[in-house]
Amino acid sequence: MTREEKSQVIQDLTATLAETNTLYIADISGLDAQTTSNLRRACFKAGVQLSVVKNTLLAKAMEASDKEFGDLPTVLKGNTSMMIAETANAPAKLIKEFRKKTKDRPLLKGAFAEESIYIGDDQLDALVDIKSREELIGEIIGLLQSPAKNVVSALQSGGQTLSGIIKTLSEKE
Repeated sequence: MTREEKSQVIQDLTATLAETNTLYIADISGLDAQTTSNLRRACFKAGVQLSVVKNTLLAKAMEASDKEFGDLPTVLKGNTSMMIAETANAPAKLIKEFRKKTKDRPLLKGAFAEESIYIGDDQLDALVDIKSREELIGEIIGLLQSPAKNVVSALQSGGQTLSGIIKTLSEKE
């Protein structure tokens, strides 16, 4: 690669990092061609962009980015694949599901999700449990609707009780 090509790749990576709030760094080495193809297909279906990157170029793009990646550049050793998605937990769910078919690959090196840094494969379960924006909004709406539903049901049951008393009194006369 020439210097100009490297510079262009760094600019492209920096622009990509600026546009995303979710970045997973994984190691997919050791997977055969068929398994890698299956992983790419699964990523496409899940809306996850998978690309293999050079460690030094990604590290320079992280430095040039406006975002704070903390200790994430320290995991850029060996083979590195970058996974980018709209929802924070999509790549984690994909990795966990894909590991059921393969032994221990892809291996999570680190992640940048919702402005938080996760280092190491042991953080995978924590990343799976992250809720998306839509899930959080749904929970909040459900919690807000709950008291209103209780008031409405109490008013309805009270009205039925009152009408029952009136009906009983009218039948006695």
